[in-house]
Amino acid sequence: MEIKRIYKQSLPATRFIGKKYSDDDRDDGSFGAKWGEAFETGLFERLEAIAGEQFFEDSGAYIGLMRHLDGEPFEYWIGMFMKPDTTVPEGLDYHDFPAAPIGVAWVYGNESNGELYCHEDIICPRLADEGLELAIMDGAFWFFERYQCPRFTTPDEKGNVILDMCYFVKE
Repeated sequence: MEIKRIYKQSLPATRFIGKKYSDDDRDDGSFGAKWGEAFETGLFERLEAIAGEQFFEDSGAYIGLMRHLDGEPFEYWIGMFMKPDTTVPEGLDYHDFPAAPIGVAWVYGNESNGELYCHEDIICPRLADEGLELAIMDGAFWFFERYQCPRFTTPDEKGNVILDMCYFVKE
């Protein structure tokens, strides 16, 4: 695993739409089975049908959104960011975010062996080194995996891809 790039991006006001899970939904410590379920049940086809045109850079990416606050249940959401006024399809969950900056780290490595995931202990200090301080949004720390095409979907000659790890940061 290598961090290829760190930068700040402006996220407009958004509505995240998807399925919400808790630690009880993990299988062998991960939410990989829930991603498989999302593809099998057509979750992303449903979301893409209502997404409309991209309204910020990378807005069409699939997202693994996480909410963490000590003493409260961990949340993991699978879905996409949409325009704030998007109607939520029946059976899905949503969370609205105000416009805010995010710190983005491009994590480079091999997805098939799991080396891209769970590196907050490395990424967060690197964000801080770049002057990006984590922010509390809606009472918790929110961050997300952004599976952006083609960075994540097209492996290079070494079989590696880039996973965007994004954290809400202070202005």
